[in-house]
Amino acid sequence: MYLLIISLPLMGCILGSFLGEKLGPKGAGIITSSCLVMTSILSIICAYEVGICGAPCYLYVTSWINSEMFDANWGFQFDSLTVSMLVLITVVSSLVHIYSTGYMSEDPHQPRFYSYLSLFTFFMIILVTGDNLISLFLGWEGVGLCSYLLINFWFTRLQANKAAMKAMIVNRIGDLGFALGIFGLFYMFKSIEFSTIFSMVNLVMEEDLAGRWIEGPLFGLSMKTEITILCLLLFVGAVGKSAQIGLHTWLPDAMEGPTPVSALIHAATMVTAGVFMVIRCSPLFEHSPFALFVISIMGASTAFFAATTGLVQNDLKKVIAYSTCSQLGYMVFSCGLSNYSVSMFHLLNHGYFKALLFLSAGSVIHAVADQQDMRQLGGLRPFLPFTYSAMLIGSLSLMGFPFLTGFYSKDVILEVAFASYSISGSFAHWLGCISAFFTSFYSFRLLYQSFIRDTNIPRTVFDHIHDAPLAIGLPLFILSYASIFVGYLTRDMMIGLGSTYWNNSLAISLPGTNSLLDAEFLPYYIKLIPVIFSISGALLALFLYHSCAFFLYHFTIAIRPLYIFLNKKWFFDKVYNDYLIPPFLAFGYSVSFKLLDKGLIEAFGPLGLSTFFTRISTSFSNYQTGYLYNYGLSMFLGFAFILIYFQLLAHPLLSGINLNLFLLFILSLLVILLSTDRTDNTKNTH
Repeated sequence: MYLLIISLPLMGCILGSFLGEKLGPKGAGIITSSCLVMTSILSIICAYEVGICGAPCYLYVTSWINSEMFDANWGFQFDSLTVSMLVLITVVSSLVHIYSTGYMSEDPHQPRFYSYLSLFTFFMIILVTGDNLISLFLGWEGVGLCSYLLINFWFTRLQANKAAMKAMIVNRIGDLGFALGIFGLFYMFKSIEFSTIFSMVNLVMEEDLAGRWIEGPLFGLSMKTEITILCLLLFVGAVGKSAQIGLHTWLPDAMEGPTPVSALIHAATMVTAGVFMVIRCSPLFEHSPFALFVISIMGASTAFFAATTGLVQNDLKKVIAYSTCSQLGYMVFSCGLSNYSVSMFHLLNHGYFKALLFLSAGSVIHAVADQQDMRQLGGLRPFLPFTYSAMLIGSLSLMGFPFLTGFYSKDVILEVAFASYSISGSFAHWLGCISAFFTSFYSFRLLYQSFIRDTNIPRTVFDHIHDAPLAIGLPLFILSYASIFVGYLTRDMMIGLGSTYWNNSLAISLPGTNSLLDAEFLPYYIKLIPVIFSISGALLALFLYHSCAFFLYHFTIAIRPLYIFLNKKWFFDKVYNDYLIPPFLAFGYSVSFKLLDKGLIEAFGPLGLSTFFTRISTSFSNYQTGYLYNYGLSMFLGFAFILIYFQLLAHPLLSGINLNLFLLFILSLLVILLSTDRTDNTKNTH
């Protein structure tokens, strides 16, 4: 069963790729969707066995890389953390496959699209099930590749090409840090397996906490300092993959891909891989308070930045993309505050209601002839009642409306941030509350401008408008129920006090860092702050856009510089394009390309060696004159050289050298050179 979970998506990818032409679009969609539905059923059974019954499973398949002390195996671990991610990945992926059969029904390249989706699901499963860092990195790079392929699926669109390249290049920066972190961990612990590293780091840090100064193997610093450096390098990988501030610029542009791609990759699964990696390596991060401080500050800053930017965006999908970026910030700063179970709980809940929002947005785009600008929409509620209901449920869950799925995780994150009683905790709590206000504001701004206000849609579009068909409506229906009930049904199991659901898959917080218990006893007015902020933001958005449109227009004019600053995404792209990228491009061309690639590497690499031996062989071929006396001289020259060699060998002090032989050797060399020049001249005259 466990190996079927891994192999079924790959089987669907292979069948969809190689038999897509014979199966046709419908056949490829049925095959790949069936494989993913079976995988999701097996994942739910696996979650029951492992998570609820407490029976984790570890599989060793075969050896992969075995070189001296470096030993990487094909091994898979199915613990509570893994099976929780598997349920999210496979359920959302199967629903997106079914949704795509309706959404992409007019596309001529459907088999390729389905095979890409299945390949992505396979790599995502490899990422979460691997029992070592190399398997995780394989899945990490695989989902990055599939993200590139799916963003660039409509490869004739220039913006899709640019967005795919941007996503790949920006993620390379994060992947470089992640790879350096893996190299450093192997050099320090001589292993890449999670169980070995986590066991050894506990042993080493116990000695360090006892007051003994232990020198690290990397830089000669203390072990605690070197662990901090490695944790920060690993976090750089999470910053790139989970679109944290600084390396976030690829995520909004990735909306150029088809909407099912945005729902699967850039909302529910791939963008959460960085958070998953931090949670998986939580036993390592727990020994680095400075790294946790940096993580909490970065996460809170990302949540605030993305929320303020989403306020003034007009593209339907980009608003939801910035909400994804903001929610990822909540997950990250929860990890920085050592509340990994709460972060994981929000990751799972967020996957359902964010997939619902993206798929609902796709239903709107599908109904109105691919129009994504909210300013060109409006008045869709009577025509798309089912889609409107689904998007309303997703928006309420996103803003943390009481007793929906998002409420049970988002509010707990803010509560534990306040209960940590630290600088980073207070910073994260208040930025998180302000971000919650902005989140509810732009969520209801999206609803009002798309569904409620007077329409700007042309009459020709209204003649063909339609609500979601069965293939699109069924995933929306299932995700709507998940966005309402999943948080309530799983809260006590995942973050309830005394729950043993996670067992040893998450780090046990060090003394004084677990604020989940303190959060239970906070005053009610503290617990109500996020709810009040969220409801206030939603009511303010409805009031301003419905009753104060002229005031809102004049207010926007009055704060035009701030509006431009937020609409241009804090000018991150401009700063990168104008000030950071040109020096790196110049360095890449003049140093990396001309000096290294075309210089040293070509001179001393294969091309240089081949050129050197070609010239040597050409010079030797010049001696092939075809004249007998030249060959005789060459033979005599070699014989004389052999005699001189034996003379020197017999008389190491050079006392018995025969000068006549030496003179004869020099004379022969001159003669053969002169004869060669003469033959060259005769050839040139002919």
